[in-house]
Amino acid sequence: MVKNKTLKVLKFGGTSVGSAERMRQLTKLIVNDEPKIVVLSAMSGTTNTLVKISDYLRNNKLKEAGVEIENLYNQYIEVCNDLLQGEYNMKGKQVIKEVFEIIRNYRNEAFTFTVKEEKIILAQGEILSTHLFNLYLQQIGVKSILLDALQFMKLDENNEPDIEFTKKVLSDILNQYKDDNLFITQGYICRNVYGDIDNLKRGGSDYTASIIGAAICASEIQIWTDIDGMHNNDPRVVSRTYPVNYLSFDEAAELAYFGAKILHPACILPAQKEQVPVILKNTMQPQAAGTIITNAFPNEGFKAVAAKDNITALQIKSYRMLLAYGFLRTIFEIFERYKTSIDMITTSEVAVSVTIDDTTNLDPIVNELKQIASVEIIPEQTIICVAGYLPKNKPGYLFKVTEALKDIPVSMISYGGSDFNISVLVSSKYKKQAMEQLNKVLFNL
Repeated sequence: MVKNKTLKVLKFGGTSVGSAERMRQLTKLIVNDEPKIVVLSAMSGTTNTLVKISDYLRNNKLKEAGVEIENLYNQYIEVCNDLLQGEYNMKGKQVIKEVFEIIRNYRNEAFTFTVKEEKIILAQGEILSTHLFNLYLQQIGVKSILLDALQFMKLDENNEPDIEFTKKVLSDILNQYKDDNLFITQGYICRNVYGDIDNLKRGGSDYTASIIGAAICASEIQIWTDIDGMHNNDPRVVSRTYPVNYLSFDEAAELAYFGAKILHPACILPAQKEQVPVILKNTMQPQAAGTIITNAFPNEGFKAVAAKDNITALQIKSYRMLLAYGFLRTIFEIFERYKTSIDMITTSEVAVSVTIDDTTNLDPIVNELKQIASVEIIPEQTIICVAGYLPKNKPGYLFKVTEALKDIPVSMISYGGSDFNISVLVSSKYKKQAMEQLNKVLFNL
């Protein structure tokens, strides 16, 4: 493991590399004497287009796939011509040519397109962005080392990141470049336990940065977006919000899981485990303090509100199972079989209510539940999470939340599972009203 407390990890999303001009601006944030690893996403819009191309190929719509491929190819040639000149332009076009040859090769009528091929295609966005940006750095005379994330980012047999593997391999790689200070690598992409190209799913570039930061014991992990830190409420829904300067990892984890889009939920654990601070920064206002997330014990009180949409509630009722032990276990085993996580749960003598956000296997889950109980499905729900250090042995916190929501029908309340979260379930049509009322009562805004 690399024990280098001066090394930082900086992650930049798709908008930061979304055009030649944005790449030029990005150099102002990373070109200095501080040793760092820079993790880049694909150019904004690229992954969505690659998903669309994959869908066409899977459904044998080769003509439609071809149109999308050529449009995306031309877009990258334009970026290359804008960003790079001379020999660097030639190198950039060679990279683009090689990447798109990989994609075009799947336009073969005899080819069976599977998830394996889709993941290869989806990886090309990060490969393109990092190669082009690294060439630009070389063009302006900045020495940088391009690290291939596929060499050191790996999933284990449980489809979870193999952090020990990353520690060992990345340590060996970095030891080859002891005199270098700037490294560029890809977010999101990795290999699975079989050695095939895979990914950390959407938002996975945050996860990459956190894993790398933990693996090298970085001094800090910076997540750069286009908003100045984690806000006390969702600025897309509520008009008056402010950035929260400090959060504990526990508070940030609750907010990330329950809908705060600025931070990927999986990003928290590796950094928290290795006690590496995570700082949320704004590319538009780089001097702003942003939000600092650490293991420091938090101050008591409400910190922020987040909302998770597209929630489905299931009310499971069985008089036959009244007071019977094993009822809850039977319910949980059904959800486990279909790899479907439960967000919230409430119980009574004869009923259990749960919420899920993944309805992929809803039908078979309900069919099995109906063998032991009656089931009511309630779609279009929203979980609203109020996060902060809210010790359950202190009176008043739950009262404040319920006071704010006194005019809104609340289906479920979850409080006491931790000292960092009070969650409520409401119909999505009440989401905006609920968040505005919480903003007014909890934060006087």
